[in-house]
This record gives sequence, structure tokens and C-alpha cells, in this order.
Amino acid sequence: MDKYLIVGLGNPGAEYAGTRHNMGYMVLDAFAKASNIVFDDRRYGYVAEASLRGRKLYLLKPTTYMNLSGNAVRYWLNKEHIDEARLLVIVDDLSLPLGGIRLKGSGSAGTHNGLGHIQQLIGQQYARLRIGIGNDFPRGAQIDYVLGRFSPEELEQLQPSIDTAIEMVKSFVLSGIDFTMNHYNKRKLSAPPSIPHSSDEHS
Repeated sequence: MDKYLIVGLGNPGAEYAGTRHNMGYMVLDAFAKASNIVFDDRRYGYVAEASLRGRKLYLLKPTTYMNLSGNAVRYWLNKEHIDEARLLVIVDDLSLPLGGIRLKGSGSAGTHNGLGHIQQLIGQQYARLRIGIGNDFPRGAQIDYVLGRFSPEELEQLQPSIDTAIEMVKSFVLSGIDFTMNHYNKRKLSAPPSIPHSSDEHS
């Protein structure tokens, strides 16, 4: 069975719940809820397992705190013998407007400390799904902004993007990164495209 590691970056603990920097956690929480699966507290992270048309998915929310995210990613890749081509990291992005989504197959970490640590340990050749959190903050206030919570209005605006991110994770697993980038990166939020497949979906 082909295995995939889907990582949602964030920080553990109630004080970080619902903050902009926990966008990755939020997507995986929504994925797990929609799939009726639960996370277990395991080494370096909260982990949930799912299957999708014969593929095995490991959903990982690192508990290493953001700046050491690479420790969790490297451990679970090695533990489950998952190739980096089947790794997808979901992350918040200041450079995209609130709710904007962009999938990339590789690239630099930019200013994101979580991506930076992953890059230190495994390099740049892995897929990352960036979700915009906007950058409406005064000069010097970036840390307070990313660790601040979304307003109820922002959460409502983000919901379609979270739903789309879940569809993009499934598309990445079932159809590959090229198909997913071509069909979602330039698409306005609407009904997801049909995903080609050759077998029935499992829970």
C-alpha cells in the first residue's frame, strides 16, 4: 500500500489553538473530523491514520513547536518508510491574502521557521500547501500577528479555503502534484474538479 505523510504545521497547546500560525493544524483537524478519525498523541506529534482508495495516509500535527518541525517530519518519514515525493506540508503564509491557496512542489522556506527547519533536515524537494493569512499588521508586529487568533469573521471567510485544502490533499494523494497544481492554483474557490481514479474510495 502506498503511504503518504500529510503534515499540518502549528504549535501544540490551548494557548495556540485558533491562531494564524496554526493554519496547518486547522486543516488537518477539519480533515479528521470529515473523515471520522481521531488523533493520537504519539512521538513528536499528534497522528491520525486514514485510507483513501488503497492509499494509506498519516496525518501529522507536530508537537515539537514550530521551530523544530523538521524533527517530527523526518522521524515519521523514516519510521513509515515514506518517500519525500509523498510528503505534503500544510502551512500558513503571510505573502498570500487571507484564504489564498497555493501548492508548490519544492522551493525555499522563505521566512517561515517551520519550513526552514524541515529544509535543514530533509532539503527543499517536498510539496507544500500554503494558505494565506494576510499581512495586515504594523511594522515589527509580525510575531504578535501570526500568534494572534483569527476573528470570527476571518474564520468564516477561511472555511471555503479549508474545505478546498482538504480536496487538494486528496487530489495530491490520488492524482499527483502536477494535476493538483494545474487544477487548483489558479482556480477561484468553487466546486472542486473531479479527481480521476481507478478504484472505489474507502473510509
